Amino acid sequence: MRTARRVDRIDPFYVMECAKAAQRIAATPACDPARGGEPMLYLNIGEPDFGAVPAVAEAARACLADVRTQYTQAAGLPALREAIAGWYATRWSLDVDPARIVVTAGASAALQLATLLLFEAGDEVLMPDPSYPCNRHFVAAADATPVLLHCGPPQRYQPDAGQIDAAWTDATRGVLLASPSNPTGTSIAFDELARIVDVVRVRGGVTLIDEIYLGLSYEAAYSRSALALPGAADALISINSFSKTFCMTGWRLGWLVLPAALVPAVEKLAQNLYICPSSLAQHAALACFTPESLAEVERRRLVFQARRDFIVPRLEAIGLRVPVRPDGAFYAWIDASAHTQDSWRFAFELMERAHVALTPGRDFGRHGVERYLRLSYATGLEQLDAAVGRLERVLG
Repeated sequence: MRTARRVDRIDPFYVMECAKAAQRIAATPACDPARGGEPMLYLNIGEPDFGAVPAVAEAARACLADVRTQYTQAAGLPALREAIAGWYATRWSLDVDPARIVVTAGASAALQLATLLLFEAGDEVLMPDPSYPCNRHFVAAADATPVLLHCGPPQRYQPDAGQIDAAWTDATRGVLLASPSNPTGTSIAFDELARIVDVVRVRGGVTLIDEIYLGLSYEAAYSRSALALPGAADALISINSFSKTFCMTGWRLGWLVLPAALVPAVEKLAQNLYICPSSLAQHAALACFTPESLAEVERRRLVFQARRDFIVPRLEAIGLRVPVRPDGAFYAWIDASAHTQDSWRFAFELMERAHVALTPGRDFGRHGVERYLRLSYATGLEQLDAAVGRLERVLG
């Protein structure tokens, strides 16, 4: 059966290929404690080891008991849109109109809606290299062309306004950024972000910014939302999610903050593509915004920060250099060139010999990523300590 050409423009998601290989190796005797093996340590997937806060699970049970599982509005429960707006007010001191918020079936659906809304064949979209691979795949699925801008350690792996201005062509339609970023955990400084948005606005383009890790920022200099920029209400689209900050990965719930004029068109797309986000997840997510839940979310943020402060110097000590310390998210972007120039092969070697699963850089860009590995410190200190010990044993 013939498939559409757009499928050929989308690369495999190599992160998941490595995850399958890790599970295959984990099932061998070498990883079976009952046979004297050591279990696989998974530092490859960006999923918090915390589950949803207890109040969310309780709210989900109550929702099921009351059979509140009917369709909601395509843009989401009004109460949830208002709760998200309230979180922006209390957490970020931002006045966001709930009418500009569209709840989605995860940040992935938010990105799909935004790219389908804005881009089409012949358009080009600028984005940093390295960056989360699915972002460029969403652009390709909209029949547009992602254009990757090489961003090295001196730039904190993030583009600047001058680079975007120089790369702009007649075909460029906008930029797709992420701050903090996956895989690097680095953010764009607020004043530089303002310059980027101004350049894009002058060029007649649109700025999309993935802020799903913003709630896991660790340094005040990078802890401001793009929505705080002057004129942001009409100049950009922010993508966010319950998955990372609120540890609700499998609940598949996210949201967009849009210019008001774009909301009806996005709602129309959502109605046709998936009708509405999960009603169960939406009712449960309301419990994220109680004082008790928010206090637990803040406690977890500090735990992730402590893990960063533990793992980065330990990696450096065994020759796995982290050129830029992450300021958010839960990733360390490791330059492994002291040990290898082929991080794909090296990652499989480490799975086989150290029984530690890391993610090779292949997924995340085109420029020099073969020397990098991504480590996720979304797991406990005991596992991180054990992983570094095993890596040191193998690397000598």
